[in-house]
Amino acid sequence: MTGPARVACADDRETLRAAFGAFATGVTVVTVGGPQPRGMTANSFTSVSLDPPLVLVCVGREAVMNGLIDRSPSFAVSVLAADQRDVAVHFADRARPDGAEQFAGVPLVRSRYVDAPLIAGAVAHFACESWRHYDGGDHVVHLGRVLEMSVDPDRDSLGYHRGLFTTVAARPTGAAA
Repeated sequence: MTGPARVACADDRETLRAAFGAFATGVTVVTVGGPQPRGMTANSFTSVSLDPPLVLVCVGREAVMNGLIDRSPSFAVSVLAADQRDVAVHFADRARPDGAEQFAGVPLVRSRYVDAPLIAGAVAHFACESWRHYDGGDHVVHLGRVLEMSVDPDRDSLGYHRGLFTTVAARPTGAAA
């Protein structure tokens, strides 16, 4: 038997965070290139449109990455594999070095279309040109037009649910083939 649901007004940040966290997400690393490349772990990422091919990522208004994406003509997204928890933790660490140093020891691949680094071994990659930016309260919603992508459909993905990393199976038990 489960306990009672927590009901609260939307200004109850603790309950709001718990409610948002009940929605399982994937885990990505969003990157920009240029003279000071940067990466950031993000779980607020989703597909938007097939025509044109669009994705979005939400970045905290105060995050360094927010200003970099605003000024960059492109960005990339690597959807992390289940065995890349250490990569997610690294790019979430605010004490990581700036610029290219933060990518030291992280295997990378390059896009033919954008200069943002992509994380090797990821389940999927999206190389995007910056398309639109929208106010999202304490975040900015960045839309990217996908120029190139790759996918490994047989690898498990890294997930995030209720504040914990989890594995999202490539072929869940009982799933239709």
